Amino acid sequence: MPGTEFTVDACLRRNARAHPDKDAVVDPDSRISHGDLDSSTRALAATLVDAGVGKGTRVGLVMPNSVQWVRIALALTRVGAALVPLSTLLKPRELVAQLRTASVQVLVSVEEFRGHRYLDGLRAEAGLPSSAARLHCPELPALRRVWTPDQLAALSGGVPQELVDALTAAVTPSDTLAVMFTSGSSGPPKGVVHSHGNALGAVAAGLHARCIDADTRLYLPMPFFWVGGFGSGVLSALVAGATLVTEQIPHAESTLRLLEAERVTLFRGWPDQAEALARHQDSGGADLSSLRPGSLEALLPPGQRGRPGARAKLFGMTEAFGPYCGYRADVDMPETAWGSCGKPFPGIDVRIADPDTGAPVTAGHIGEIQVRGPHVMRGICRRGREDVFTADGYYPTGDLGHLDGDGFLFYHGRSDDMFKVSGATVYPSEVEAALRTLDGVTGAFVTNVPHGGVEQVGAAVVCGTATTADVLRAEAKKVLSAFKVPTVWLLLDSDDDIPRKATGKVDVRELRNLLAHSSREQT
Repeated sequence: MPGTEFTVDACLRRNARAHPDKDAVVDPDSRISHGDLDSSTRALAATLVDAGVGKGTRVGLVMPNSVQWVRIALALTRVGAALVPLSTLLKPRELVAQLRTASVQVLVSVEEFRGHRYLDGLRAEAGLPSSAARLHCPELPALRRVWTPDQLAALSGGVPQELVDALTAAVTPSDTLAVMFTSGSSGPPKGVVHSHGNALGAVAAGLHARCIDADTRLYLPMPFFWVGGFGSGVLSALVAGATLVTEQIPHAESTLRLLEAERVTLFRGWPDQAEALARHQDSGGADLSSLRPGSLEALLPPGQRGRPGARAKLFGMTEAFGPYCGYRADVDMPETAWGSCGKPFPGIDVRIADPDTGAPVTAGHIGEIQVRGPHVMRGICRRGREDVFTADGYYPTGDLGHLDGDGFLFYHGRSDDMFKVSGATVYPSEVEAALRTLDGVTGAFVTNVPHGGVEQVGAAVVCGTATTADVLRAEAKKVLSAFKVPTVWLLLDSDDDIPRKATGKVDVRELRNLLAHSSREQT
């Protein structure tokens, strides 16, 4: 059964036996079958071991999505090296900081991607030598070797395959698989340590909810350096024995042609990308009839979509190796659960705790979401376990939510986003949900706006019809307690006017600045 072999090596071997000729990974320029993925990663592993990479070696990887990325990553992890996927968006100082935090010993990096020259940046920022057989760089004391993908491919020699097989057989589910950096949406990025067992177990637990099986041809635009790309893409296809279709830089026209040519059956990723593709498809005419329910709904025929709010919004985080809560993506939830994130997957225990006292709260009460279980991370780089987990083993996520009586989880934003007005707590997500019920409102984004030493409720509202702040305020008073009704309003024509980070998440600081400026104009 897929998901019972909780090492990368075991999954590769199983897929090669079960369907050697089926596509494993496809990009616009190349493809590789499950059989070839197994044999080629074994061969590359022999070269890596001969070059000094072995169990426990931390290897950084800076590359855009491609078949080559997957081949290198799986060759490393199948012999027990710890993969450290690094963002292609990093500036030199950020890259140095993450290499240092994760104690990266070997770096594989493209020279350049989208204007970023990574190795030149390291030479300028950290004094990395231009060439050396074995590095000695005080700014990066753990780093010993740097290869480009072409240099790695050109390495000669290799240990006998019998030794490689012995090394892969010695890798256990408890061994480190990867160090994944968070996107840094709240505070600086953290190096999150995952084992083969916890990461592959987390992936396997979510396959049913995400509608992924061995027959799936999955398209995922998310970069592989994020857990959304590596876990929900690369490792999901590996665990399920499915096919992953990817590309370096998504563009509407080329993406539509790729979906059509590869007969993609499941499109997962960013809802706004799916909506943009749907708009482009109207004029482009790509045949997406192979897509099946469970894909993002903007690309599906109306008859295959759920009722508004009826489908679960998968919920997860890097520390849980992706989604840890959900519901079958092609099925409407019970009406009492609409708007929820579904239920926690097997392998994750969720409790809600009072943000101030840490004491568990009862069903229906909002508090901090805490998680524990075999699918949660092993730890965080440079932090002791006692600094990461509670005494009874829970990880305080910093997210706010509540569980209903049936075990469905409702998300209420970040704990650092909540604020108090006249001593009463305001949860932005609660106000946003209420505002979205008002006539003409298609989007609402709420945060605090400091003014004269007190906090005000501010709302940036996307309106599909002409209206005014006074009208919205009067309507909001009918659905919200008085202290939750926004006093600062900013009416927008499009969701595109909302400031966002590179991850697509709302930039709360910039949103607050916009609302503060609007407040000054209103006064």
